[in-house]
Amino acid sequence: MAGHSQFKNIMHRKGRQDAARSKLFGKLAREITVAAKMGMPDPNMNPRLRLAILAARAENMPKDNIERAIKKASGGDSENYDEIRYEGYGPGGVAVIVEALTDNRNRTASEVRSYFTKSGGNLAETGAVSFMFDRVGVIEFDAAKASADDMLEAAIEAGADDVVSSEAGHEVTTTVEGLVEVTKALEARFGEPRKSALTWRPQNSVAVDDETGEKLLRLIDTLDENDDVQNVYANFELSDALVAKMSS
Repeated sequence: MAGHSQFKNIMHRKGRQDAARSKLFGKLAREITVAAKMGMPDPNMNPRLRLAILAARAENMPKDNIERAIKKASGGDSENYDEIRYEGYGPGGVAVIVEALTDNRNRTASEVRSYFTKSGGNLAETGAVSFMFDRVGVIEFDAAKASADDMLEAAIEAGADDVVSSEAGHEVTTTVEGLVEVTKALEARFGEPRKSALTWRPQNSVAVDDETGEKLLRLIDTLDENDDVQNVYANFELSDALVAKMSS
C-alpha cells in the first residue's frame, strides 16, 4: 500500500476530532468554491464541481455547507485562489507531491518549503518528481454495493482501465478524461460512490525503515494541517509494525 493511503488509514483510525473535521470541511468548501467559480454553479454542467461535491458528501459535509460554498463563488467578495503543485523530496529521498489552493503564493511557498527543510527533505522544481507518478481517476465503492464480477463488467462497459475488488471495497481506475463519464455510468447502476477523484498514483513505492517512516508521517501531517494544502501524495511504503504502532 502506498504511503499516502497508509497515512490516511492511520489518521482515520486515530479518530481525529472536531478541529480536524472543521479544517477538512474548510478545504472541501474551498475546492467547491473554486470549481463553481471556474465553471457553471450547476454540478450537472460542471464536472469539477460535481467531483468536489462528491468528495464533500463522502466526508459527511452538511448540505448547507456545500450550498454556501457554491453561493460564495458568485459573490463579489469571494477570494481568488491559485492552484499550485509543489514537488520535493522528503526524508529518505521519498518523492512528495503537494497540491494547494492559495490566495497568497508567497506565503504558501514559504511555509511548504520550511516544512520540507525541517523534516530533512527539500523542495524541488515542478516536474522533479511527478514523472514517478501516474495521474489517474479513482472511483471507490463499498464492497456491499456490488459483487466483484458485476463491478468489473460495469466498469469495463463504462470505459474504465482497471478494477481491484477486496473486502475493503471496489477501486476503479480511469483516465483523467474518462473519470466523470465512468463515475456517472457506475453511479447510475450502483448509487453514489464513496469517492471519485483525480489522484497521483506512484509507479513504484519505496520501502522505508521505521525511523524514516515516522519522519515522513510527521511531514505529511504538518503539510495536511496547512489550510492551503489540499492533497499530499508520496511514494513510500511503511512496515506493518509501524502501521500497527501508529494506528494504536
